[in-house]
Amino acid sequence: MTEKTILLVEDNPDDEVLTLRALRKNSIDNEVIVVHDGAEALDFLWGTGAYAKKDNHVVPAFVLLDLKLPKIDGLELLRRLRSDDRTKVLPVIVLTSSNEEQDILDSYSFGANSYIRKPVEFESFVEAAGRIGRYWLNTNVSPPSPGET
Repeated sequence: MTEKTILLVEDNPDDEVLTLRALRKNSIDNEVIVVHDGAEALDFLWGTGAYAKKDNHVVPAFVLLDLKLPKIDGLELLRRLRSDDRTKVLPVIVLTSSNEEQDILDSYSFGANSYIRKPVEFESFVEAAGRIGRYWLNTNVSPPSPGET
């Protein structure tokens, strides 16, 4: 079995560093691929643009998705992922600072597997990152990648 990767879609450099640090503090040493907007996420997942030469059999175990992104925002990215056979069952965890009720409703309506508000305090963020990583990497049984069935 290959190492499970995580795709982090985050445009804020501080939140990117915080998330990576929180995962490492929980001994989650899996590869984390970071993209900075929704368009780059689609390119990575669908093997287009700058990722056209990527091995398309490498599918992340899950996506950590911020909502407020440039180019293609998180909700539109989620909608596109769910409308494509290659990514419609890929676990997507919305990890955002948004407290807007409409964002929560839209996230679940568009197929998010989970919605988590980013804790403000670092120790709380570390704890949340540990729970996310342990559940989605160790507990959850993921569907097979396209072509593995």
